[in-house]
Amino acid sequence: MEGEVEFIIPGTGQVCKTWYKVFGDLTTATSSRRPLVGLHGGPGVIHKYLLPLVDLVHSYSIPVVLYDQLGNGNSTHLPEKNGDTSFWTEELFIRQLEGLLVHLGIQDSFDVLGHSWGGMLGARFATTRPSGLRRLVISNSPASMTLWVEAANRLRLRLPPDVQATLNKHEADGTTSSKEYTDAVNVFYARHVCRIDPMPTDMVETLQAIETDPTVYMTMNGPSEFHITGSLKTWSILDDIRKIEVPTLLLNGHYDEAQDSVVLPYFNGISKVKWFTFANSSHTPQFEERELLIQRVGDFLVSE
Repeated sequence: MEGEVEFIIPGTGQVCKTWYKVFGDLTTATSSRRPLVGLHGGPGVIHKYLLPLVDLVHSYSIPVVLYDQLGNGNSTHLPEKNGDTSFWTEELFIRQLEGLLVHLGIQDSFDVLGHSWGGMLGARFATTRPSGLRRLVISNSPASMTLWVEAANRLRLRLPPDVQATLNKHEADGTTSSKEYTDAVNVFYARHVCRIDPMPTDMVETLQAIETDPTVYMTMNGPSEFHITGSLKTWSILDDIRKIEVPTLLLNGHYDEAQDSVVLPYFNGISKVKWFTFANSSHTPQFEERELLIQRVGDFLVSE
């Protein structure tokens, strides 16, 4: 089932829309087989790289809901809001999620899996203690952007010296839109974002969404995964982690840009928590160790 939800946002001068797609049958959901809502990363990419989660429908009879966050993919684009940090906020994306839950009629019983930025968003959403949220999966996500950048900088030091020099030069000169910088960034991504070569088509198309419309990514994040210049530069949930009360599963990869140091605060702060690290994955275990990811997530979601 595919559809759109109207999303009223004052100041946009239009009725915005959230595009979504449901895999499986929401009407057959039970107390132990709740709908799982996937929150994609970026912010500013699209849902496509989360499509492996649809395996949960067949393997565990768990309905899966995927959608494109505002500003990207099949949802409403607002390029006129480029650079407007007062508009692109966590609160905006939480309201979008809440509207989708109500539209689908699943707000009283559902689970959330957030990947990367989606995990940050899911964690923040969980701190509001929504009554219908039953389980949370925080996948490959940091507890603070300061920790994220520190981890990324350590990984950068392991790149070839010429790649490091290229990154440093263009970041200092403000020429991060150059092809040379992009090529150097891709060296990092091939090691720490997706180690499959060539990258899966859904992953390529997901990253291309940033080029198609860079509004959200550039406003909130910046020119790359590790050169953070946007509004998320100071993002942190460290002071609020203990407000997350639902059972939570933490995931990351051994080669992940989300290194253990950025995940550890979640583990220390959430009372009902499990943590699994994929030995052969970086930032996208849904591609790199797909069967194992589905098993870990599925078993967690249906466990008592």
